[in-house]
Amino acid sequence: MLALRLARGAHPLVQLRRLLVAAASAGTGFLLLCTLGYAMGHPEASGGALLRLAWCVAPIAATVYFAVTVARTDPATRPRSGLSAVGLGPARLTVLATISTAVACTLGSMVALLFFLHLRGDLTGLPFDGAAAELLAAGQPLPLAAALTLLALVPLTASAASAAVLRPRTAKSGGKQEEPADPNAPAAPPSGLPWGVALLAAGLAVETYASRSPGASDLRMPGGLTGSPAGVLAGWALTALGLALAGPGLTHLCGRILQAARPGAMRLLAGRGLQEEARRIGRPLGVLCVVASGAYAALTLYSGARPDVGPLTTLGSLLVAGCAVLTLATAAIEAKHARSETTSALLKIGAPASLLRGTAALRAGVLAAVFGPLTWVVAELAALPLVG
Repeated sequence: MLALRLARGAHPLVQLRRLLVAAASAGTGFLLLCTLGYAMGHPEASGGALLRLAWCVAPIAATVYFAVTVARTDPATRPRSGLSAVGLGPARLTVLATISTAVACTLGSMVALLFFLHLRGDLTGLPFDGAAAELLAAGQPLPLAAALTLLALVPLTASAASAAVLRPRTAKSGGKQEEPADPNAPAAPPSGLPWGVALLAAGLAVETYASRSPGASDLRMPGGLTGSPAGVLAGWALTALGLALAGPGLTHLCGRILQAARPGAMRLLAGRGLQEEARRIGRPLGVLCVVASGAYAALTLYSGARPDVGPLTTLGSLLVAGCAVLTLATAAIEAKHARSETTSALLKIGAPASLLRGTAALRAGVLAAVFGPLTWVVAELAALPLVG
């Protein structure tokens, strides 16, 4: 009940974020149910059904990551002075955040189930009754246990991930429970850059080796294109993971570059801001670069061909891209709120507003100058084995 009261009394922007999480969960749940419908309608094509289910991993991961980001930036679940006295300590706030995430994702899953049943023709009285009856195997009874199991994937995964990210940490001395450490708080420079570069190099090497290996198993990619070795796709997954992992380190490095060679006030503020926000916006920025590089590689791969892109492929692509953009936007808004005290202090001491606007533009410009070419290079190198 307390979680519902906090959700009801939240800011409209926070409510919008939760509704977007529910919408993403609904789209992913519908994709999973469509995979079940394909398996029901094609019992002899078990390999194709498993491949369709495997392609749902990307929308699931994007939805879960967006849900965790929304839960982490929810102001209702942040530790504040006085809450521990009324029984709302760090552990209880973590439980509330987990419950809120579960409620939003479950709501989306239920909407997906209703829409799926409506398109099958099991629910009547609305437009488009049974519009996709043949595609969703309307002539066969729906296995309820399998449908509920698929629909529970996103809520359970998102709730577990939120609990793991927001869990309170315990002090080493005496076992005393501390306030949960803010994962976005500035610390030591991010340590993921070397690992990210290593994964990038390993992924590109795996792609190149797999594309030249004779007798490699081929997978049918979305869009009707065949002839893609499984090793190439695995290598691209490693490349994408490396780019996402290197995001915070690259953001911190951008801040250091801005402060090099006798910086002025604007460069100093922009560089320090990027260093402090490296953990907050670096990872979502890396994930967005992964999505952009994948889109560029797909355009390169399908150039000169007419891909058979169906509505489900389009829905999955929109889900991944939309969740990546919304995650970065949520992190950027949260970073702006975190800078509010610093901004107010600068304005009080007479700093011109043009200085703050120039600082924000400089931060965005240096990030675009670093991540843009990097994304293009990674996309080009990742697409070469697929084109070959």
